[in-house]
Amino acid sequence: MTRRLGFAIIALTAVGAIAGPWLVPHDPHVQWLAQRLEGPSWAHPLGLDELGRDILARLLGGARISLFVGLSVVSVSATLGIIIGATAGYAGGRVDNIVGRIMDVLLAFPGILLAIALVAVLGPSLTNVVLALVVIGWVGYARLVRGQVLKIRELEYVQAARALGAPVSRVLWRHVIPATLPAVTVQATIGMAGSIIAEASLSFLGLGVQPPTPSWGTMLDAGRAHLFDAPHLTLFPGLAIALLVLGFNFVGDALRDRIDPRTT
Repeated sequence: MTRRLGFAIIALTAVGAIAGPWLVPHDPHVQWLAQRLEGPSWAHPLGLDELGRDILARLLGGARISLFVGLSVVSVSATLGIIIGATAGYAGGRVDNIVGRIMDVLLAFPGILLAIALVAVLGPSLTNVVLALVVIGWVGYARLVRGQVLKIRELEYVQAARALGAPVSRVLWRHVIPATLPAVTVQATIGMAGSIIAEASLSFLGLGVQPPTPSWGTMLDAGRAHLFDAPHLTLFPGLAIALLVLGFNFVGDALRDRIDPRTT
């Protein structure tokens, strides 16, 4: 049940993000200043913000940003983590020690604080947000893959491939790395939720997507000044973030239970 609900939330969000301009007749940047802070109505189902912009149109525009950041961060982080973790776990020795020390250093800092510091140095922008989240995101995948590879490299079919003289690259890409992908898939699904929250947090602090581009984090930040006279400014972006993160967590938990029934 939760798996279907999670997939439904993600699918609806993706459809809204892609088809937003056709589903909502309003431009997210057009302002109706005379009607600013107006609540939900037939013309504007989720109301208008502090500048008279349609909140539903901006929510769908923010969904594109959130999904783009999540997919970009997870795909790049997972790729780097798989390559680095598999190399360290399979090679062992000095390579494993060096990679392990680098991961320990990065894990010594709280992830969101390190991302804030990186974006503050690089400058607020969508590209820098993705870069900062990748810098802190690959470590989790690398640790996961390294642990998997340490077990997989001792399996009989891997030992047989090595005994037959197969090159290291062939053993890794044909036998070792494919065996780690189920666990990486679960991690990536949950990582999508983490990336969406991180992007919203950085945008909320003014370090992410810059106005007038719609972002759920910036919408929450703008609505703080109107919590009592126009609560819909923060209610709908907050619900959007919570639901999408919940959807990815539902899917991630379902995949984990499917891959490893012992967790149930």
